[in-house]
Amino acid sequence: MLAAERRDYLLTRLQADGKLVAKDVAAELGVAEDNIRRDLREMATAGLCQRVYGGALPVSPAVADYATRTTVAADGKERVARAAAALIRPGATVLLDGGTTALAVTAALPRDLAATIVTHSPTVAAALVSHPAVEVYVLGGRLFKHSAVTSGAAAAEAAQRVTADLFLLGVTGVHDEAGLTTGDADEAAMKRTLAARAADVFVLASSEKIGAASPFLVLRPAEVSGVITDAPEDHPVLTRLRAAGTPIIQAP
Repeated sequence: MLAAERRDYLLTRLQADGKLVAKDVAAELGVAEDNIRRDLREMATAGLCQRVYGGALPVSPAVADYATRTTVAADGKERVARAAAALIRPGATVLLDGGTTALAVTAALPRDLAATIVTHSPTVAAALVSHPAVEVYVLGGRLFKHSAVTSGAAAAEAAQRVTADLFLLGVTGVHDEAGLTTGDADEAAMKRTLAARAADVFVLASSEKIGAASPFLVLRPAEVSGVITDAPEDHPVLTRLRAAGTPIIQAP
């Protein structure tokens, strides 16, 4: 089998199985495991997969630019957003992450909700202007344009002064082994900082993020209060997360 044919086979298997284990594929094809690892490195460089220890996972479509992501799984994001908005109680202090699903949460909030929302997303903050009873605090810092959020030392220091009831966390990948991941190291660090300031952390995860992975770990599934998703209940990753004790909230 030629190298190009082997990579086509690997892509087909990845799409069908949701993951690749290098040693298993090498045994099936009768080739050296080093050859498969080299194929996976080249595929990862081309953006076709996300390498993990021992193999590869599907790359998250949520690593696209902000404008593109507004058109990806819009219906699923709205469903997740409605389920997330239902967790916000009157009078609560909520940390709301950036990104397109977090922006959808602002549209799902009741118009008469009285709450305090702290965010490091200028777009999320601007969307809350039309909610008269919501008090809005914006954490300043360097603007990370991919997700339209602030990060860096100034944003992290400001976050340390916040104590919240709830953090609605956006990620680009959710996997039982790879964890909750995103595509930028500084953004991942900011998300961890925010998570540490809230009593409960729920993950906003539309279906295209389930089973996908990005390079930088935010948190392990065991470190969050639950995952909100519109993915099918019998999705293998969700089944394994439930078995490990991570609550799953199915978005209707």
